[in-house]
Amino acid sequence: MTVASTTSATGGVTSTAAAAAKATSSVASSMNSDTFLTLLVAQLKNQDPTKPMDSTQYVGELATFSQVEQATKTNQKLDSLLASSFLDQADSVIGRTLTSADGTVTGTVQSVKVTADGVQARLTSGADVLLTSGITIQ
Repeated sequence: MTVASTTSATGGVTSTAAAAAKATSSVASSMNSDTFLTLLVAQLKNQDPTKPMDSTQYVGELATFSQVEQATKTNQKLDSLLASSFLDQADSVIGRTLTSADGTVTGTVQSVKVTADGVQARLTSGADVLLTSGITIQ
């Protein structure tokens, strides 16, 4: 495991924490508290016995993990709030007349679909229009 070779390097504990925090932020959706604890236990088991981990470094790693975990939870709540906002917006346009921002597409909204990009309205003509700024709804 690369944790053992990295932590035995001189001053490698702090750089390992920074690298772990960076890696965790890039793949936060696939990592959880169990993954972090597994890595921390491996780091503690494989540390240099003549230079054990300083308690301030240990607390720093725990604080970093806590920050990443809170950021992940915040992102999940923001995604939920955004989806709720999209649903409110979608509900309010069904049956109303919509005109695209450039004025080329006009029609009555038959149905709506919430996508990753936002709310997409399907008009009775079969045209799909993404509800973005500049759209006129009557």
